[in-house]
Amino acid sequence: MTRTYTVQTYGCQMNVHDSERIAGLLDEAGYIPAPEGVQADIVVFNTCAVRENADNKLYGNLSFLAPIKKANPLMQIAVGGCLAQKDQAIILKKAPYVDVVFGTHNVGSLPVLLERARIEEESQIEILESLEHFPSTLPARRLSAFSSWVSVSVGCNNTCTFCIVPTLRGIEKDRPAADILAEVRALVDQGVIEITLLGQNVNAYGVDFNDRSAFANLLRECGKVDGLERVRFMSPHPRDFTDDVIDAMAQTPNVMPHLHMPLQSGSNAILQTMRRSYRTDRYLGILDRVRKAMPHASITTDIIVGFPGETEADFQATLDLCSQARFAAAYTYQYSIRPGTPAATMPNQVPAEIVGERYTRLHNHQQEISLSVNKEAIGKQFKVLVGDYEGRRDEAQARLTGRSEDFRLVHFDNAALARPGDEVEVTITDASAHYLIGTPGTVRATRGGDSHEARTKESEAKLTMLGIPTVKR
Repeated sequence: MTRTYTVQTYGCQMNVHDSERIAGLLDEAGYIPAPEGVQADIVVFNTCAVRENADNKLYGNLSFLAPIKKANPLMQIAVGGCLAQKDQAIILKKAPYVDVVFGTHNVGSLPVLLERARIEEESQIEILESLEHFPSTLPARRLSAFSSWVSVSVGCNNTCTFCIVPTLRGIEKDRPAADILAEVRALVDQGVIEITLLGQNVNAYGVDFNDRSAFANLLRECGKVDGLERVRFMSPHPRDFTDDVIDAMAQTPNVMPHLHMPLQSGSNAILQTMRRSYRTDRYLGILDRVRKAMPHASITTDIIVGFPGETEADFQATLDLCSQARFAAAYTYQYSIRPGTPAATMPNQVPAEIVGERYTRLHNHQQEISLSVNKEAIGKQFKVLVGDYEGRRDEAQARLTGRSEDFRLVHFDNAALARPGDEVEVTITDASAHYLIGTPGTVRATRGGDSHEARTKESEAKLTMLGIPTVKR
């Protein structure tokens, strides 16, 4: 009987992409995805170590599975990702019934470790300290038929005092541009029309081979790929964000007018303590130059509230900067102590009740800004790419959801009978802080709406020729 699996993902887009690789490996090993609502034979947790709630979520879910595993000894549980890399010895102490613990550098070992754990009836731990093979050489089960992630690098050379990711994923390792572009072209051959370039610090790409123009050049080369309609990237770092990247964004038609630029704090004193290597004037200067080159661009950000030593004045500076920057959206987080980071032992840790109160104030403040920014879109037309995993049909209201070119979520009545992968011209009629609502006009069927099966043999032949495994769906 064929065994089933499920993969649960916590954390960033890098983890989402890694989970696609995990699913592809399990497919290749002969397992199949568990039907919705059915307990899987193999449960894989791909974890995050950035925030405390990710730890709590993992151990809560492991506790939930304990009696299920006891009743079915043949069930297997695997824990991978950043938390596994960090807590390799702790996981089995807290949950000795876990079968496999694997790290960020050896995703490809999972099927072998599962089989070894089954045969030896003993938990397996394998944590590599450095990357041996770039994960993009592994098969994948993509979440979308027409959108895909493409990693340009792994690891990070920054030393932010709140972040443990560089310790867990290692120093930055860049892929050759030729390999990246070969993967992009192979994905386009399979019907992908939108790719997102990924890196822990994506615009530092090129540091491995001492080329500061490498990322801008990569964007321009993506612009030459026939059939690739949308190019995005995340997440850049203000320190490494150069004017040639802005020029490449503005001058390359398929690079989308959206910039996700983490701020973290609007206080220069806190930025210095965070070791963020830029100050607010540089940050705002980048936004000004982006908007001058692309007046229609939307800008989103990440902000941490309650970092050690943050005063009310520091927090007010963050509120003021949000007002000045007018972010379309901000992903806000309450600071939590992460053992192993310099910030964990800093004095003047902010009491939890103050952190919570500031978080609420920032959230409400940004909600007002986001609503104001989105209301400016009313009456305008946007090209919306209909989603197939984030934007499934709302049966109750017969709506579809997609992303505009500037990455805003757009809901619209599907009177035009658009399909996932189609591009729809939508006139915006209403707005909230989180999304736009509009009425559809012209529907354009993209290559993403073509039959995947019709291209399978041709695509697999090209992938084999390029030495890239077939991307599974």
